Amino acid sequence: MTKIAIFGVGLMGGSLALCFKGQPGLRVVGHSPNPASAAKYKERGVVDQATSSFEEAALDADFIFLCVPVGLLEEYLHRLGRLPLKPGCIVTDVGSTKAGVCRAAAETDLGGAWFIGGHPMAGSERSGVEAASAELYENAFYILTPLPGVPEEAVARLSDLLRFTRARIVRVEAEEHDAIVGGISHLPHIVAVALVNLIARHNEQNGLYHSLAAGGFRDITRIASSEPVVWRDILLSNREVVLGLLREWIDESEKFVRLLLERDGDGIAEEFARSREFRDTIPERRKGALKGWFDLYVDVPDHPGIIGQIASRLGEERINLRNIQVMESRADAPGVLRLSFDSQEALDQAAALLARSYPVH
Repeated sequence: MTKIAIFGVGLMGGSLALCFKGQPGLRVVGHSPNPASAAKYKERGVVDQATSSFEEAALDADFIFLCVPVGLLEEYLHRLGRLPLKPGCIVTDVGSTKAGVCRAAAETDLGGAWFIGGHPMAGSERSGVEAASAELYENAFYILTPLPGVPEEAVARLSDLLRFTRARIVRVEAEEHDAIVGGISHLPHIVAVALVNLIARHNEQNGLYHSLAAGGFRDITRIASSEPVVWRDILLSNREVVLGLLREWIDESEKFVRLLLERDGDGIAEEFARSREFRDTIPERRKGALKGWFDLYVDVPDHPGIIGQIASRLGEERINLRNIQVMESRADAPGVLRLSFDSQEALDQAAALLARSYPVH
């Protein structure tokens, strides 16, 4: 029986547990230092066994997944280094930065165990074991960053186990990984936060900023609502990469300052054309570093119970509705609902179902 120990059974760890649990020959053990949390993992059926004992979870494990916040990874590695881990055990993590944890692992004596950095590029605005889903990683990129000297056999064993996630395994150097996610995830979060804080300051003098920011502005800045402590640790762990990207971002901003000062309309149009050319080639239906939204707009009549009816119909067909928003009425429709889903497949199923009764967009 292969023992899989998962430290931190929240959204990421819990979703991994659900992928592995019930598979032939696998036993999933979840750990939390809080006995009440450990009991919850077991009560919800996410793991086969739960414990608040660090040693009990780690000893005799064939695979150890560290699914704790980035700021705690080094501490957990050092604790593992003080235990007699099973020879050949594979230790991995799900942190969104890799160079720091790989350095810490290289400096930690794990005995006969091997460390392979990991980053499943999937997530949700929700958190905790309650949000865990066996579908979270499906079709997402799952990055592996093995330390130098790790046997190919060990990488193959981890890759084989991760097939249960239905993710796309990609092997990348740790430094290259951090450079890429710094640009496509970490910098966008900073830009979104800075933009929202800028508008919030203007709103102190004129409340119309808040009123008119609904819709498009709220959508393009949604990542500004990300968990503050999580992002504190991520940005500090990828500090040098992010600093370099911020300097490049300042240069890009200065370019627009110059174009506007010079009233260079052709230059402005050229910048938009260049960005559109690249952006339009990015795949729409693939999971990436930023959580995608799949929205459906439904024109509905304005009578009591209509929202409940639509939600119930989706539930009866087991279509997972992630969010629902009542939008402002339009001149040509009594009301509009925006329904958000976790995948294109769910959106397509909902559209086919609701189009029988309502106009959908």
